[in-house]
Amino acid sequence: MEISGEILRTKKPSWLKVKLPTHKNFFEVSALLNKKGLHTICQSAKCPNISECWSKKTATFLIMGDICTRNCRFCAVKSGKPKDLSPEEPARVAEAVEAMRLKYAVITSVTRDDLKDGGAAFFAETVTAVKEKSPDVKVEVLIPDFRGDAEALKTVIESRPSIINHNLEVPYPLYPYINRRPRFYSRSLKLLERAKEIGAYTKSGIMVGLGESYQQIIQTLKDLRNVSCDLLTIGQYLQATKSNLPVHKYYSPNEFNVLKSKALGMGFKQVESGPLVRSSYRAHELYIRLMEEN
Repeated sequence: MEISGEILRTKKPSWLKVKLPTHKNFFEVSALLNKKGLHTICQSAKCPNISECWSKKTATFLIMGDICTRNCRFCAVKSGKPKDLSPEEPARVAEAVEAMRLKYAVITSVTRDDLKDGGAAFFAETVTAVKEKSPDVKVEVLIPDFRGDAEALKTVIESRPSIINHNLEVPYPLYPYINRRPRFYSRSLKLLERAKEIGAYTKSGIMVGLGESYQQIIQTLKDLRNVSCDLLTIGQYLQATKSNLPVHKYYSPNEFNVLKSKALGMGFKQVESGPLVRSSYRAHELYIRLMEEN
């Protein structure tokens, strides 16, 4: 099967429909997060998997507030001037992880260009707090680019997360379209390369459906493999609000299977590829398969 590069505007297909939450775990997780005053990327980015993940008592914690200093045109997270960091937040995240009895926790953040280290020390503090309270929990961090600061990256890695995740999001030619400077693409690749050199397992993710060509997708995967990226997620871009970019094409499940096969053939150790796949979707399962392979 081949993937069409044509731009296709259409109504949302049936395979993108999600069920409303009904499981009691969903409401327990919601109540716990509200009680602890915590944000999740599930809510802020309007993730379509929120019902499935919360029902399984998994969530991706969003630290350092819910206001981003950048304004990427695909993202539903608010942008503007962030509030001051909350010194109690790492402890609150650790308490929530313990209360949810998690075996695997994912921690991400808004981009904080207003902070000297981009929030790296706060990431490290949060990972450490989680590990101290729940020693057996594996922690994945989905980090921003820290403006290319190698020391900031080192600070996070020294807190010993299990996975360093950083998304390229889209192929290089689309960076201006999503309101990112083209040089950020090579900066992100360098971050993943440095993390790998230090000894971390690395992960990245891309979205499709913003007008990219099949050749551009393949080149992006090659760029990630050139920096020895271990894990990959590929998902369908969905327009979260009217102010976000429109969907140019809905990829079929079969097309996602083609991309997964191509990625595995390039040497990625594990790949999640599908219409509803997001950066931390089934992250624990991906990690387990990686460990079994090694």
